[in-house]
Amino acid sequence: MVLKLYGDNSPVGGSGIVAMVLLEKKIPFELIHIDLSKGENKTPEYLALHQFGLVPIIDDNGFILHEARAICRYLEEKYAGQGTRFIPTELRDKARFEEGASVELTEFFPRLRRLAVELGFNPQQKASTDEAALPEAKAALAKTLSEYEWILSQQKYIGGDELTLADIFHLYSVPPLKRAGFDVIALLADKCPNVKRWYNDLVSRSSWVKLQEGIQSVAMY
Repeated sequence: MVLKLYGDNSPVGGSGIVAMVLLEKKIPFELIHIDLSKGENKTPEYLALHQFGLVPIIDDNGFILHEARAICRYLEEKYAGQGTRFIPTELRDKARFEEGASVELTEFFPRLRRLAVELGFNPQQKASTDEAALPEAKAALAKTLSEYEWILSQQKYIGGDELTLADIFHLYSVPPLKRAGFDVIALLADKCPNVKRWYNDLVSRSSWVKLQEGIQSVAMY
């Protein structure tokens, strides 16, 4: 039975990074489009699969899993010998990957999330933006990226010298913020050339480029 990906067709957020991993690892899948604008993620049928009513979910022959980062790790472990390898096997390289993944989750994502809520989610939901909170949120993100600049001056990627899931996880949050009109990478390009180099490397991968036409366009089943 082909793997099913429940998510939005747009290649942003969790659905996008899961689709990218599926594509990179050459895993056939079917997209079950969940239209968030119509509340399809809040139906009783969907909530029976995911109590929080979020996307994405995968159904791998009856095994239901949610949370994009967990899904990506599962796919890498199950299909380790297929397509792009995203988690190293050598102990120290794997430890460096785990370090990078932790940095994304605890340092990077929280800074991006605050801005994404204020600049993207709130306007979309016709809620007011907390303008007073924006300068502090932008300053916190700038500080984090200055620390990234140092890391990326020492190694090619966040999780070491090879591309890993630690890098892919960043595509969860940066593209949605860019769509909301805040291109953090462009704004800090002069101060953080290594961050710019790293990010451009990610978004120029053929898998990510193909996804810009929609996840459905790359589904294979």
